[in-house]
Amino acid sequence: MPSSQPPGATLQVNAQQSRHYPSRPALEVLICTHQRARLLARALDSLEAATRPADCPLGVFVVANACSDDTPRLLAERAAATDTARLPLRWIVDPVPGKSHALNLALPQARAPLIAFVDDDHRLDPGYLLALVEAARTQPEAELFCGRILPDWDGSEPAWVHDQGPYRIYPLPVPRFDLGAEPHPVVPGSATPGGGNLAIRQGLFARIGPFRLELGPHGHNLGGAEDIEWVKRAVASGAPLHYVPGMCQYHYVEADRMTLGYVLRKAYERSASTLRIAPSEHPHRWPPRYMLRKVVGYGLRALFALDWPARRFYLTRLAAALGEIKGFSQQVRDPHPESPSGSDPDAPTR
Repeated sequence: MPSSQPPGATLQVNAQQSRHYPSRPALEVLICTHQRARLLARALDSLEAATRPADCPLGVFVVANACSDDTPRLLAERAAATDTARLPLRWIVDPVPGKSHALNLALPQARAPLIAFVDDDHRLDPGYLLALVEAARTQPEAELFCGRILPDWDGSEPAWVHDQGPYRIYPLPVPRFDLGAEPHPVVPGSATPGGGNLAIRQGLFARIGPFRLELGPHGHNLGGAEDIEWVKRAVASGAPLHYVPGMCQYHYVEADRMTLGYVLRKAYERSASTLRIAPSEHPHRWPPRYMLRKVVGYGLRALFALDWPARRFYLTRLAAALGEIKGFSQQVRDPHPESPSGSDPDAPTR
């Protein structure tokens, strides 16, 4: 286990692993989890059910980030299992809240030449592992791989989440990333995947550097962009990114996300995060006029909308516009070297 850690990541000695964990895995699946024992069990079960590539030693590496629920017990039981047919698992405790901190702690300890990121509220498609390993074999020049993230709809969701008309809601309450049915290289600046369904070659993290600690979720708040910012940095450095549609994960749909309040909070926080990592275009300390015009314009449209779909849409755009002002203020207060530009599928339009 390496003794050196990137800034902001404190090495923890609390660790446990399966007896049959491979000494040299070909692929490790990394999951950073916080207070989601039930969903984590679901994610691990989907990993167990996925088809495993032949002659490819696998391991699952979990970081329990500031967990006080049943997560440690769940992981201890799984790591202690003696059934060698189960995927070997190792886990560590990170008491410092924050996904960026958990990633910065875990990645220097990864043992495999290929590391796949899986969120704790995702379910893997049965062909996920096969698709990733085959892509890594046939695309040796690629250093990053991304796949589809689709909402795990069950039919109980409200109709408005499927609306594709002029008043469609974005960002969706449940993430979606889909670049089509065909694998292809991702042209820099065309699309930027998040970290929920990403895989990287060993060594890339050391070259690109740590995730920014001020970005990303802390606990279950709606902060984000730590993954977008890191991927943009990697692509800007010349690391090739390849899209693999067979790397498909399904995002769990929580009922409490299907509310206007959640959508407004997400639009506000994600817009703030996106603006915070954007290259600064305004040297002054006050929000530019176009941001203020958007707030006024969306507010008036929401006030005078004649039907609920239109009002819901403009309220969401108003929340995103206010989030841009928050992000601008954070950028001014805490300047950071400019991150590379690119396209975020959830970023608000101007």
